[in-house]
Amino acid sequence: MSKLPIIEAVGRYVKENNSLFCTPGHKGGAGFLPSLSEAFAGGMLKYDITEVEGLDNLQDPEGVIRSSQELLSRLYGSEESLFLVNGSTSGNFTMIFSTFDEGDKILIERNCHKSIFNAVIMRKLEPLFIRNTCSGRYDAALGIDMQHFSETLNKNRDIKGVVITYPNYYGVCCDLERVIRECRAAGVKVLVDSAHGAHFGINGGLPESAVKLGADMVVMSAHKTLPSLTQTAYLHVGKAAEMDKVRFYYNSFMSTSPSYLFLCSLEYARFYLETKGEEDYGQLLETAAGYRDKINRLEHVHIIGREDIEFEIDATRYIINVEKGYSGHLLLDYLRRRGVQAEMSDGANVILILSPFNGKEDFERLLAALRECDFEELRAECHGAVSFGIPELKMLPHDALGAAKERIGFLEAEGKVCGGSIVPYPPGIPLLMPGEEISKKHVEIMKCFIDNGVKVIGINEKRQIEIIRDR
Repeated sequence: MSKLPIIEAVGRYVKENNSLFCTPGHKGGAGFLPSLSEAFAGGMLKYDITEVEGLDNLQDPEGVIRSSQELLSRLYGSEESLFLVNGSTSGNFTMIFSTFDEGDKILIERNCHKSIFNAVIMRKLEPLFIRNTCSGRYDAALGIDMQHFSETLNKNRDIKGVVITYPNYYGVCCDLERVIRECRAAGVKVLVDSAHGAHFGINGGLPESAVKLGADMVVMSAHKTLPSLTQTAYLHVGKAAEMDKVRFYYNSFMSTSPSYLFLCSLEYARFYLETKGEEDYGQLLETAAGYRDKINRLEHVHIIGREDIEFEIDATRYIINVEKGYSGHLLLDYLRRRGVQAEMSDGANVILILSPFNGKEDFERLLAALRECDFEELRAECHGAVSFGIPELKMLPHDALGAAKERIGFLEAEGKVCGGSIVPYPPGIPLLMPGEEISKKHVEIMKCFIDNGVKVIGINEKRQIEIIRDR
């Protein structure tokens, strides 16, 4: 057995020299090549230091960290912006804990990340869910059902806030401007998980930033699309937030030993956007559009664009849809064998994340792989991003967490109450939460995930899940 299994595995992967259409946004270090970053990238291990004199303190910044965060706030147009070294997860927890009290009723987009659901459980909130729409033609997840959102907001005057994802993992954007407008009229706070939207607004060809649209608090994963190290993110705070509460929970969920490697890369990502973002993203959009046209002339695949759906979409993300009868999961595996690393797949689509640091050779490799693919080897029947409605909530999630449970095979779980979260990863969006009833459709979707080798958190190696024990 290897003495260094992780290091050796990472080393083998690096040697594959894949074209990286996945996170992190710096694309294997390419984003750190400009001259001002060479000292940081070249001497990275020397930058792994602690909070010594002259380097400020992330928990109570008064010097260089404060100055850097002020520059970040100025770029995005927030009231205040903070660095996150524990990922967007820590930012989502900070948003929810500083905005809501135990027992509050909040409205949540069903396709939120699992960190939102976990924060709801830990804060002991009462969630109401907004339906998401799906494209029947492309089996792809779209934005929220705006009619359902408006109706639910109007029927529940005791709602304290709304949590929205903008964009979703597919790069699809809801009508966030309308969401914020209706919530303002109802006196309701708007929190936005914009993990995949840190680049928004820097170029006119991109969707507008959630901060500029007026959200009360916004979390962005810098590492997903910008030249920043994995686990780094931004928290943007608006005027209506109670900063004393924000700072308390921020410090509670943040490490007291922050990585200066992370802080340096967060600062560099902001500097890059500020100095090169508009131009570079303009070039990326042009390149992406050109290769999208070439790929869409091939058989069996189609990159979904704004003209195909009713929602705005991030054009720096490819949703490669395969014809019905073929498998997105098998296409993902094929692309990896051809040296193209995509971000994720569902039964009908493969998602690729593009950044300015994907060179022409990456796009050419992708095009060649798709052109030479024998699609007969990708035949399979599987669900795409199907819509299965909102599961019936039999008990509040935090109550379900402490209830008596047992494990059963997931194929026998229809009609039972889920005892834990069932989360396919990626994208990290829960299929089921604790306390929700398991339907026949849920069982079918879980089987499809397992049969296609998708990692599902909450299903163990014996294909068992937790359910609430019958009383």
